[in-house]
Amino acid sequence: MSTYVISDIHGCFDELQDMLKIINFSIEDKLIIAGDYIDRGTQSYEMLMWVEDKPANVILLRGNHDEEFAYCVDLMGVMFEKKDLPVDSLEATEVIYDLLRELAETKLSVGAFDYYGTIGKLIRERQVTMERLDKWNDIIREMPYVHREIVNEKEFIIVHAGYIEDLDKVDTEDSYETKEEFFLNARDDAYMCGGMPGGIIIAGHTPTIFENELPYNNGDVYSFYDEELDCKFYNIDCGCAYKTKCKTAKLACIRLEDEKIYYV
Repeated sequence: MSTYVISDIHGCFDELQDMLKIINFSIEDKLIIAGDYIDRGTQSYEMLMWVEDKPANVILLRGNHDEEFAYCVDLMGVMFEKKDLPVDSLEATEVIYDLLRELAETKLSVGAFDYYGTIGKLIRERQVTMERLDKWNDIIREMPYVHREIVNEKEFIIVHAGYIEDLDKVDTEDSYETKEEFFLNARDDAYMCGGMPGGIIIAGHTPTIFENELPYNNGDVYSFYDEELDCKFYNIDCGCAYKTKCKTAKLACIRLEDEKIYYV
């Protein structure tokens, strides 16, 4: 039995399937995915359908893109309730989506609702109704933010962006109202302020293909060791969804037993 971690699939469903073949993933193994299943890539629908019917030995964590998706679906749900519309109606789903999109662009800002247009594409290209959006929303709302795994007497913490034990004791670069916001959105703070004594943090969120970002590693997995904290960090977001723009972008996976890295 082996335990694997993947993060930031971002609609790259085919690459996920290729990765599962490369690692020979079986029912004896465990897979933990550290969030961001959708947006950017072209296969958000396939990813959401897979998430809906995932294998029992797969643990799904929440990412910031998943959180934003759920927030948008919540807004749509409020409008459906106010207007008493049938959730299985594609026409009603389109009407409410267009209304909220228009409100966001005129009253708030462009991109304040469904920034990547993923929900709109699901509705128009895949005929997804509010009923199924609600189902996916329920699944996301059940996803934990953090998962702890003990392997070979080592404690791994898997999280989408960064892990911190107490926000009150550190001076972070960005502001976070809750630890959950840190878990979902931390970038440089994940390494400068986060971590756990004696632990190993595995996260994603910030692609390692961007030269101006701390975890830059030319599209390979980034690792960092904090001697003072005795904590090792891995960033396994290798920017797979940017593969058409960046030749070093790829999907990464780490096996916890020996910290071996796999790429697609």
